[in-house]
Amino acid sequence: MSACDFCANYVYDDEDEDYYCDIDLDEDEMYRFLSSNYKECPYYRPGDEYLVVRHQM
Repeated sequence: MSACDFCANYVYDDEDEDYYCDIDLDEDEMYRFLSSNYKECPYYRPGDEYLVVRHQM
């Protein structure tokens, strides 16, 4: 499993029956993202809907 599996931006497409990253990058941002050596995705957002609730407890 990758970190993408737990990312809120990793969504399922019913038509293609596959998952994809839903980040909308322009051409320059996409080039920087693909040409850089990131250890972690800078667009990762935890997909844990209970994160706020646990914080309030």
